[in-house]
Amino acid sequence: MRNVDFSPLYRNAIGFDRLLNLMETNNAKNTSGGYPPYNIEKKDDNHFRITMAVAGFSEEHLDITQHENMLIVRGERKPEEGKNYVYQGIAERDFERKFQLADYVKVLGADMENGLLHVDLEREIPEAMQPRKIAINGKELLENH
Repeated sequence: MRNVDFSPLYRNAIGFDRLLNLMETNNAKNTSGGYPPYNIEKKDDNHFRITMAVAGFSEEHLDITQHENMLIVRGERKPEEGKNYVYQGIAERDFERKFQLADYVKVLGADMENGLLHVDLEREIPEAMQPRKIAINGKELLENH
């Protein structure tokens, strides 16, 4: 498993110390388990996709829950009786993977394709929190009104 160093982000992410600390903590927790493996893709500034390799699990075996800023993906699979394996390399164990979401991130949906679970996320910043232009000496405000 790779160790990720988030220290370069601290130089450019002023005021996001809490978020970066959560990412480091989450990374440290997940290095021991690592099952199931996953990717986090940034599609643009406000859209993300989590892809998890859940081979052997069907949609009925998976449960996805968002509670406040926590996304929880669980997989429960009952072992098939009557099978006598000579070698079992495919993991059939239950799992629970938690993702700490940033403020204003919501789950848009999830789908399965070729043994991969895709969970699409969107950051929806409220109007009051979006950037606004600040006029110097009020000149621009007078011109617009």
